[in-house]
Order: sequence, then structure tokens, then C-alpha cells
Amino acid sequence: MRVIHPFPRTYIILICILLLGRAFAQTAVDQIGLITSALQNHDFAKALVLLRPALQRSPRNAQLWTMQGVARAGESHKKEAVDSFRRALTISPDYLPALEGVIQIEYESGSKEAIPLLQHVLRLRPADRTSHGMLAVLEYQQENCAAAVVHFEKARALFDTQPSALHAYAACLVKLRQFDKAAEVSRRTLALTPQDGRERHLLAALQLMAHQPQDALSTLQPMLQGNNPDVESLELAATAHEDLNDTPPAVAALRQAILLDPQNVNLYVDFANLSSAHESFQVGIDVVSDGIAQSPKAAPLFLARGVLYVQLAEYDKAEADFEAAHGLDPHQSLSSAAQGLLAEQENNLDGALSTVQTRLAQKPKDAVLLYLQADFLSQKGVEPGTPEFQLAMRSARQAVSLRPSLSGARTVLGKLDLQAGRYQDAVEQCRKALAQDPKDQTALYHLIQALRKTGDSAEIPDLLKRLAQLRKQTAHEESQRYQYKLVEEDTQSK
Repeated sequence: MRVIHPFPRTYIILICILLLGRAFAQTAVDQIGLITSALQNHDFAKALVLLRPALQRSPRNAQLWTMQGVARAGESHKKEAVDSFRRALTISPDYLPALEGVIQIEYESGSKEAIPLLQHVLRLRPADRTSHGMLAVLEYQQENCAAAVVHFEKARALFDTQPSALHAYAACLVKLRQFDKAAEVSRRTLALTPQDGRERHLLAALQLMAHQPQDALSTLQPMLQGNNPDVESLELAATAHEDLNDTPPAVAALRQAILLDPQNVNLYVDFANLSSAHESFQVGIDVVSDGIAQSPKAAPLFLARGVLYVQLAEYDKAEADFEAAHGLDPHQSLSSAAQGLLAEQENNLDGALSTVQTRLAQKPKDAVLLYLQADFLSQKGVEPGTPEFQLAMRSARQAVSLRPSLSGARTVLGKLDLQAGRYQDAVEQCRKALAQDPKDQTALYHLIQALRKTGDSAEIPDLLKRLAQLRKQTAHEESQRYQYKLVEEDTQSK
């Protein structure tokens, strides 16, 4: 007798498959629940054991790969964790838990690899403050301040209790020359730590940059009260008073600061600038001379006094001070490129020269490298007639021949001609260097020396006045750089 089934055979098979699928689905749900429980209990080893068969059954499950990333991160296997999170993202590029997992690891290590991932998250969630905040910090670390400040502002509420983040924000605003905003951010930071003297100095410096001298004085007031004001507060207060055209208290503040710290070269230079601005040249000379007695090897003090002597038309004394300054700090005549390379070599002149010569072996007709070789050899004090001097001379001449517009090479060549006794050649090279760069103080100084050697001293007073004016401009720029340095040091140390 034939058996009659209530459903066709194919339909029965389909039902079996559906029932089996439900069983597998239920098993997967149960398994994920167990894995989740293990992760919540920080039992990462158990989670990894459970994940192994689960991933074998479902290798395209982004959630499981993300869970494996969490477990591996929990066991401090960060590289493997990143691999797991990224595997999840290849399956599901917009899966937020995987994005957040890899971002957290990359962010904690300060890696720029987190930046595109955070940008991805913000495309999915544009208002996510945490992502904006993390991106702000990473962009700041990459010195991309234009991008960082946008994210700092969007994450503002997150940073109102975090001084280190506020410092980074302020530092970026300073680099973008947004001093008003930087001062406002610094004010928020000071509100968190009102007893922090360094924080007050930082805010006052920013207020001076923002041309808010009265606000700077108000900020500094708690530090100036009493009988023991600190030197830095007095120096900043002097600048604020002078910006307000209130010179007597500026002078008094600087004098008090000098008494407290008589070997602080910057204070004497500030006093010299103040004296020059108000045509109190002899007073400035007297104070700077006291500074030289305290610090007889400080080149900036000789430069400052030389400028003041020029104002009194005491040209011989001015020239002697400029020569003393150059002898104390010959590196001041190095080009910015040479100074940068020397800084990389930690002020090791031989190391910097060796680096240049290694590069010249590969590019023997590079004008800049030839110029740097001549410059470094000159700084080493090579003597005329020695092979090193001849090498320096050949390098400088070849640099000028290859690139006549390279004014620094002409300056070095002029100095070498001066040393070799070729005074007219030195005059010619220095004049050409100044024609290309009228602010080249080294070329101007060597021109004065060369003219004196030739006996043609008629234009020396005018050249000394020109040199003094350039030094005054440089001193003003250095004063501004000091405020920048104060901001950078404070923001980096917090």
C-alpha cells in the first residue's frame, strides 16, 4: 500500500532546513550572549575560546570580529586587536563598534592612523563631540592647527575641565595668530587653577600678544602684590606698562627684576630697548654695562650696548661691541638653514659639517650644500693658507657661480676674502649680498670691517646706524619670540 504524505517531499525538506536554520540562529544568539558576558566580566581568555568556533562558523560576521578585537585589546595584544577590528571593517565599513575599537587603540598611541577613521565616524555622526575632541588632539599633535581648532571648538564642552587640552587649543590659536581667542581659552584654564602662577604668566603673555596690556596687568596683579614678586611677573608687567605708554612703572619693574636676577640677560636687553625707545641712551649703557660685568660672555649684551653707542655717535665703541659680540657667538652669523642643521646635530659643528659633506658626495654641484660647507668651515675658524680654508673658499666661490642669487654664499665669500686680506673683493661680495638681502646683518658687519681695512671709512657711521637699526628690529622680534616661547613652553609642560 502506497503511503500518502500530507506535504510534497520538497516542502518537507524546506521545513527541515528552516528548522535547522532556527536552531543555528538560536545557537549563534546564545553564543554571542556567552561571549558578551565573558567580555563584560573581563574574562578575555574565555571570550577568545568561545569566539574561535563562532568565527569558524561565521567568518563574515563583523560583530564577532569586533568582539575578538575587544578581547585581544583586553589582554593588551593591541596589534592583534587592531587586525581584528580592521577585519570587521572590511566586512562592514560603517560598523561603529569596530571603528571605535581601532580608533581607541590608535588614539592612545598618538598615531595619525586614527585621523581618517575619526573622519569616517564624523561622516556617520557629525555631532559626535568625543570624535571631534579626539580629532582635535591628534591634529594638534600633527601640527595641523587649522584643522585642530575647528574640532576643538566643536568639542568645547568636553575640554572645559581639561587644562592640557585647553593648552593645546590655545597653542594652536597662537600659531594661527588668533591671539584674542587664545587669551579667552587661557582665561578658562586659569579659572580651573587660579593659584597656578605659571597659568597666570601664560594668560598675561597671551593678553600682551592680543594687545590687551591692561588685562595683562589685571591678570598679574595677584603675583605683583606683597614684597616678593617674581621676576617673570615683573618682566611681563614692564612690557604691559610700556604698551600703555606708562614708562616710569615699566622702568621700575625692570630694575626690580634685575635686582632679583642680576644674571638674567633678557632683562638687560629689555632695559636697553626701553632706553633706546625713550632716547635715554647713557642710562641704558650704564645698566647694560652692569649686565656685562655680571655676564661677560653674553653676546646679546654687547650687541645691545653697541646699538646704544651708535645712538650717541660713539662709533668706535659701537664697532668694538659688535666685534666682541661676533667673537663670543660666531654662530649668530649662520644662515637659518645652517642653524637648523646645527640644531639637528645638537650644536655639533663637526657633525653638521660631516652631514653636509656626505650629501655633497651624492650631489657635488648643489649650490646650497656648497654654501653650507663653506659656512661651517668658516665657523670652525679655519686659517688662511690651510687646506680647510682653501676648501671653504672654493666651496663659496662655486656656490656663487652656480647660483649668483644665493646671497648667503656671497656673505660667506666676503668673510673669507676679508680673512685672506682681499679687502676690495670682500667689499664687493658684501655689497652684492646686501643688494640681494638688505637685512643681512653679517654682510653689513663684514662690509664695515672691510671698508675700515681699506681706509675708506667715510660711510662707516651710516653703515653702523643701519646695523643698529637692524639690531633694534631684531631685538623687537626676539622679544615677541620670547612671548611665543613662553606660551609654547607652558602649553607643552602642562
